[in-house]
Amino acid sequence: MGQGLWRVARNQQLQQEGYSEQGYLSREQSRRMAASNIANTSHRKQVQGGIDIYHLLKDLANDELLWQGLCKSTWGHCSIYNKNPPIGFSFRKLYMQLDEGSLTFNANPDEGVNYFMSKGILDDSPKEIAKFIFCTRTLNWKKLRIYLDERRDVLDDLVTLHNFRNQFLPNALREFFRHIHAPEERGEYLETLITKFSHRFCACNPDLMRELGLSPDAVYVLCYSLILLSIDLTSPHVKNKMSKREFIRNTRRAAQNISEDFVGHLYDNIYLIGHVAA
Repeated sequence: MGQGLWRVARNQQLQQEGYSEQGYLSREQSRRMAASNIANTSHRKQVQGGIDIYHLLKDLANDELLWQGLCKSTWGHCSIYNKNPPIGFSFRKLYMQLDEGSLTFNANPDEGVNYFMSKGILDDSPKEIAKFIFCTRTLNWKKLRIYLDERRDVLDDLVTLHNFRNQFLPNALREFFRHIHAPEERGEYLETLITKFSHRFCACNPDLMRELGLSPDAVYVLCYSLILLSIDLTSPHVKNKMSKREFIRNTRRAAQNISEDFVGHLYDNIYLIGHVAA
């Protein structure tokens, strides 16, 4: 390539001067020689790079293993993964359908779920829908919150998919609200979420609950206290922040069996890490 470009530059110089190393050249001969060298150089560049890249991209576009990996890395669970594939099935086509269904869900959750079912991607089962939601990160959280508020059967199965074993309470609550986003205002739906979380947390940590003397009702009180503390410590509108002593006193009034040290550790976690439902 370097020699070809050098000859082009040299011939252009010779053309301007009206001669070559072999002798005098007419303007037409010099022009033809320069054009020929440019064409050869362009051809070599295309052979070395362009055609190889084209074939590489073509092979990747038809690679079923690649499309399978893209599907399962983005949508971790689909009912169709566990079935015998129908005639003409391809993961490339499935990827396009999953992408289309996700966009539909983000506009209208009910239509999105119906689309997945109509394509055979999801079974009409609360448990299957819950698994799909739990393993998917492309769904709009605001639309998902509306959908789960309406489909409490799906919400119940979604809660049971969480494993909070050996997790510190504030960290478990953060994980829970990453999958099931908390509403912006207090109300019945928030109370439902905290109640379901409390029962699930206790079910995952029976030994810890016995050791600390906690019940689902006590965990419910702690969760509400942590949410209020999070707002108090992180909101710029609250000038007088709640102290650790105040948090311990207020919390133990609501749940008298909780140890002071445990409540103090809860405060430290929120103070250092931040909101549990952000």
